[in-house]
Amino acid sequence: MKLKGQTFIITGASRGIGEALALELARAGANLVIGARNPKALEFVRDEVRGLGVRCESVAGSAADSAVAEALVQEALRLGNFVGFIHNAGVLNAGPLAYELIEVQYDEVMESNVKGGYQLARFAYPHLIKQPGSVAVFLGSGVAERNIPGMGIYAIAKAAEEHLARQLAIEAPEVTCFTYRPGIVETEMQRQLREAQGSASETLRPLFRGYQSQGRVLSPEQSAKALVRLLEGDPRKFHGKIATVADSA
Repeated sequence: MKLKGQTFIITGASRGIGEALALELARAGANLVIGARNPKALEFVRDEVRGLGVRCESVAGSAADSAVAEALVQEALRLGNFVGFIHNAGVLNAGPLAYELIEVQYDEVMESNVKGGYQLARFAYPHLIKQPGSVAVFLGSGVAERNIPGMGIYAIAKAAEEHLARQLAIEAPEVTCFTYRPGIVETEMQRQLREAQGSASETLRPLFRGYQSQGRVLSPEQSAKALVRLLEGDPRKFHGKIATVADSA
């Protein structure tokens, strides 16, 4: 897939995997529209990206908000050659058991992962289905197939998000749509899991500290580079499927 001169939207781009993806796509020559809830952090990444010689605009707010999702797409159309999005935004809220999670935390998890992806697709797909070679990538997680105490609502959200990707792949085959599972990555989520509070903390802390001590944790840059390699190769072979870091080798 050609990346140079093309425009992509990345959500959750103010830190972690999202920031690393923005920088890696910029190095490949892509123009970007980046989104996140933290305006100052987002502006910092925007300036980093522009420093690599490509065009970049930022839209602060949650992609679950229809006005924000629409603004992301409109900015991408304004930049031109809008060919796809990567829905990376997500909230974890780890530690409490599923029935202990308070409503506002439940809403944060579901809205960031699932509703944000839906809103982005709602505004982007009418344009992407007309664009040859367009792509939609949703960041998934292996926890979508597991039951780990203290991660239940996040796992449900990721399962729903991965199902959304499969649904879009069936309904709009013109757009290459797949889930990318980034692996165990050193992000704020990993730190939250290693320092988890709540009823499930005694399960989560040793599990995720173990991943770190075993050297199984990737850097955001490693995971981002893997996804960019997948996009530069033949992303169509993952249409309606799940891709992993190993698939980029």
